[in-house]
Amino acid sequence: MTMKKLDEKKKSFMRNIFTRRERNGREMIKGSFDSPEARSSSTLENLFFTSTGSPMTFHQDVQTFSVFVATWNVGGKSPPSDLNLAQILHTDQSDIYVLGFQEIVPLNAGNVLVVEDNEPAAKWLALINQSLNKPPDVAARGSKPTVSLGGSLFFSKPSLKKFSEIFRTESGRKLKSCNCAYELERKQSKDFCFPCQQSHISEDYSPLEEDDEASLNMDPELSIPSTTNQMKYSLIASKQMVGIFLTVWLRTELVQYVGHLRISCISRGIMGCLGNKGCISVSMTFHHTSFCFICSHLASGEKEGDEHRRNTDVMEILKNTQFPKICKSSRVPEKILDHDRVIWLGDLNYRIALSYSEARKLLEENAWDALLSKDQLQIEREAGVFKGWKEGKIYFAPTYKYSYNSDMYAGETKKSRKNRRTPAWCDRILWHGNGIRQLSYIRRESQFSDHRPVRATFLVDVDVASAGSRKGLSSSRLKFGIEEFLPQTRNYFH
Repeated sequence: MTMKKLDEKKKSFMRNIFTRRERNGREMIKGSFDSPEARSSSTLENLFFTSTGSPMTFHQDVQTFSVFVATWNVGGKSPPSDLNLAQILHTDQSDIYVLGFQEIVPLNAGNVLVVEDNEPAAKWLALINQSLNKPPDVAARGSKPTVSLGGSLFFSKPSLKKFSEIFRTESGRKLKSCNCAYELERKQSKDFCFPCQQSHISEDYSPLEEDDEASLNMDPELSIPSTTNQMKYSLIASKQMVGIFLTVWLRTELVQYVGHLRISCISRGIMGCLGNKGCISVSMTFHHTSFCFICSHLASGEKEGDEHRRNTDVMEILKNTQFPKICKSSRVPEKILDHDRVIWLGDLNYRIALSYSEARKLLEENAWDALLSKDQLQIEREAGVFKGWKEGKIYFAPTYKYSYNSDMYAGETKKSRKNRRTPAWCDRILWHGNGIRQLSYIRRESQFSDHRPVRATFLVDVDVASAGSRKGLSSSRLKFGIEEFLPQTRNYFH
């Protein structure tokens, strides 16, 4: 076919597309539908004129991922090397694990005012890794995990920043602060992320420089295990603020879809400014959906009026949490409630507004509804705190306060009477946003602390970009259809 005929064919094609008029309330393409050229023009017109009016846009496909969330106040105790987390974590069942701890160190003046102790955080990371990444044969035998990285981890004080890198896969260490500048999206979006600014992610999990990695490999205490690249789960974020510790893990193959990873810490402790109380928040995008995870430890106390201090903590956290802007995209949220999916976990410290004897009597009668009617968090939510947030139905006993190494609430024996507290559901998990469905909300049994751990599982909808038409044609098919009508000596789409 000569160039002249190609030009005539191209003109005829473009004329059939853009010469339109309304007829009976519908847009019809002027021209005959009997010729092959016209039939192709009609098909391509449907491809070009999508609902957005732009050729070859990104259409959002929704995929569902499972998210596991757990919170545990461990009472200032450092974990032993043989502590079994398998029952708590329900391992190898979820795509994302969000684990929050409170009081991983004693809340004394040294940890609050001087230098926080990172050793317990490193131990918790090691134990979590043992549970999430243990070999299948270990899981089948049900043996308890032991931590043996170099043999003397529990007798050293490793840097949390360097220690966190042990549990990152190669892709995890190269995690980008912004990953939204896809080639096709960049051509069509007016607010794409280019250029990105310096990442503002926490120093506890910032990428290793070559010198840091070399020094880490030289340290026999913290050498990276040879099976790192075969890890099922990779550490994405870990951050400590005095006794609060938040860590996020993903299936290794999903790490590449994480971006805009940022952290914000709010101190609400002594004088409203120290870190013995407050929260750690992690913000990230997963595919094209934004997530925020908040781990908090709110004001304590069971005196009348103490619930108002907790309310203030919640309001100040929501007001003052600000994630740094790391790219030019207006779609990257900077406040907690701007995120698509938000999960808040922690020791919220809301109590049951009853005396110890009244609460114990209802507990003995299994009168859950009567107890829950006096739950401060439910009462304060009805008054406007946590407005718009959701919580699953509670079908488990109060999680606080137990005697150590016992299944009895503190105060039930003469020896523990001085530590008596009205039993309460201090440890809670709430969520905000659409596309979140809770599957379970339970407590687990462990005598390690005066709190019982609480865990929840969710199914979460995530927008995943897919190029193509609203009719489901792939971008490659669209490109092929267009190029049939263009001279082959030029490429208009590269």
